[in-house]
Amino acid sequence: MLDHRVKVSRSVRPPAPRPGATELTVLVADDHPGVVGHLRGLLTAAPGITVVAQASTGPEAIELARRHRPDVLVLDLELPDGGIAVIRELTETAVLVYTARADDDSVLTAMRAGARGYLLKDADDPAGEHMVRAVRGVAAGEAIFGQSIAARVLQLLANPEPTAPLPDLTDREAALLDLLAEGYGNAAIAARLQLAPKTVSNLISTLVAKLGVSGREAAVSAGLRSSAAARNERRAAHEGSRHQQRPTGSEPWAP
Repeated sequence: MLDHRVKVSRSVRPPAPRPGATELTVLVADDHPGVVGHLRGLLTAAPGITVVAQASTGPEAIELARRHRPDVLVLDLELPDGGIAVIRELTETAVLVYTARADDDSVLTAMRAGARGYLLKDADDPAGEHMVRAVRGVAAGEAIFGQSIAARVLQLLANPEPTAPLPDLTDREAALLDLLAEGYGNAAIAARLQLAPKTVSNLISTLVAKLGVSGREAAVSAGLRSSAAARNERRAAHEGSRHQQRPTGSEPWAP
């Protein structure tokens, strides 16, 4: 039996039950019809769970979540127009990531964005039999990880990688990194920066190479780690300044 349930102490409250609600409601967001059909059949067959809708893009997932207010969103990170953006937008919905992305940066970025669980397609649950337990777990406020992810997550939390300073970025590269961190897809970034989609794709490739990372999720993770390190340095400098400015009182009396 897979033991994929890892309880983590987090300041996350389970969603408050809606008046009259008797079942857990679920929204499935994946752009592969076969996956959607499998999850819908699996969850619908489980007692006490209702699949209220399905989405195939990020904006559609956000719109349907606001309309139906599901207890749980089962989300593929590779959803067109930004899976991470969906997590950040739907702060009142318990998000269970169900994806093929197994790299550390994707896991950490999703959890920092607010996801409550992370399962790998096939690897963690080839028959899908543990999905029901995972849905119930995140709805109850637990953090749920697939067996192949859990040990790595705990190791990353216990031994975070040292943070290297970011190289000097141009204003456009910094703006691009901010939009990537917010989960925007290439089309949305192109519209916001008033650039052609092909130009955005080239800029992302340049940014990834400049940061020396493997892809866009790794670039976002590097940016988040660098920002956190910079905040810690500013806080430490501020505390040091306060200690230096603290009055020492009167000099001791000497006979």
